[in-house]
Amino acid sequence: MQESKCKVIAITNQKGGVGKTTTTFNLGVALAKQGKKVLLVDVDPQSNLTTYAGWYNSDELKYTLSDLMEQSMNDDEIKTKECILHHKENVDLIPSSLNLSALENSLAYAMSREYTLRNCLSVVRNDYDYILLDCQPSLGMLTINALASADSVLIPVQSQYFALRGMTDLFKIINKVRRQINPTLKIDGALLTLVDRRTNLSKEIEKQITDNYGSMLKLYKTQIPRAIKTAESTSQGESIFSYDKNGLVAEAYSSFAKEVLNDGKEPIKNATTKVRWPFYDRRRKKYC
Repeated sequence: MQESKCKVIAITNQKGGVGKTTTTFNLGVALAKQGKKVLLVDVDPQSNLTTYAGWYNSDELKYTLSDLMEQSMNDDEIKTKECILHHKENVDLIPSSLNLSALENSLAYAMSREYTLRNCLSVVRNDYDYILLDCQPSLGMLTINALASADSVLIPVQSQYFALRGMTDLFKIINKVRRQINPTLKIDGALLTLVDRRTNLSKEIEKQITDNYGSMLKLYKTQIPRAIKTAESTSQGESIFSYDKNGLVAEAYSSFAKEVLNDGKEPIKNATTKVRWPFYDRRRKKYC
């Protein structure tokens, strides 16, 4: 069997509010802008990724991820291709709905329960260069399914105190999945998000990550700045590239995509790893 060219990345952190969904969507669009074919998968019953992409009423969709996983559990035909939605910014999406929460309870009694999501993705895996899995902020069966399906893990970390709380538990789950389910799973690295360069906090978080987990993962050079435009874009069904294409966050995610494409092997020529940070213009009374 020919090895798939596709890389599946689980974007996860059991702490909420760290920018997992924002990173999944904007990284996906940034990779698409680099000519890659990308599938986003909403593995969260809250369906924030589905909403971010502009599908606001998941009840009106013919199929969502819960339907696909139920088909897999029942050994029925898995209609993955019929579930896929096509976004105007050249990324595809497998949407989620609240029904996924009920299905997670059923997974506990399913045969080969850890491989349910992987079975759903196997139908379309060869059609894509990257599949990005937006995980829920917990370490339950859905997250384990995502880790069992993934080639690697990407961990967004918010630049704030207590940002690393729960990281040890996450590493324990990743290592357990690697030992028992998915021996090739690796950790790509941690991405600092919601960074405010007006404070020294990001440097402190960088040091904490290096001191505590430096032997386990790398810290990406790119950091994602905090910006009001990012929050605004989530309500418009657009990536930051469409909503604020010349802004700091778009520049940062473009830089981050180049790091992901490079996979940390060697520096990329002309890659931007340091973005412009806002300064306070006293005359205009705003950050520029």
